[in-house]
Amino acid sequence: MEDNRNNQVSELETDDLAGRVDNRRWILELPKIILASGSPRRAEILRTVGWPFEMMPPDIDETRRTNEDAVTYVQRLARSKAEAVAQRVPSSLIVAADTTVVIDEQILEKPTDQNDACRMLRKLSGQWHQVITGVALIDGPTSQMQFGCEKTEVKFAMMSQDEVNWYASSGEPMDKAGAYAIQGLGARFIERIRGDYFNVMGLPVRLLYEMIQEFSAKSRPNGARTSLSA
Repeated sequence: MEDNRNNQVSELETDDLAGRVDNRRWILELPKIILASGSPRRAEILRTVGWPFEMMPPDIDETRRTNEDAVTYVQRLARSKAEAVAQRVPSSLIVAADTTVVIDEQILEKPTDQNDACRMLRKLSGQWHQVITGVALIDGPTSQMQFGCEKTEVKFAMMSQDEVNWYASSGEPMDKAGAYAIQGLGARFIERIRGDYFNVMGLPVRLLYEMIQEFSAKSRPNGARTSLSA
């Protein structure tokens, strides 16, 4: 009698373990996403980490609203991007992001011209600032939505006026929030970083992975597959 009870417990434990292993295996098999962006930097990040994706740039108004704070701003734009693309591919898993730079409570968006880029670089020179990215995740078939935000602190080295002029004239700052690219020519001016490097590039991979895991936990009761695995 005692042996039978032990056998029953062992079978239950084995089944439970198998279920946990199956869940972990699915989490590691990253689902294909539609990246609601035209950013080559975000695409580069996903290729680097081996995340299958397709790009579909959205067409939205990215103007910041009056008195809108940085977190609200990037999360609103990320959501708008994701929703715009979800209307075009309603059966897909959509990921969108928007990034901005904040220093002394001032938001530094993309520079309007070379002089504006020089202004931003002079402001960043020798100072710490924050890079903030809002991320939106929409699973079309289930209409699940999730939003997150990542913050990274970056310290610029002191820049001479010649360095500011040279970097601004390189053209690299012109389509970047804060007027620099940490993965490009601007890397030589980055002294320290606290937080997610990929967030500074424009897509916080760890945050996105955690959001996907949370989605899977909600949509995969007892390990059953759902649309997220498509």
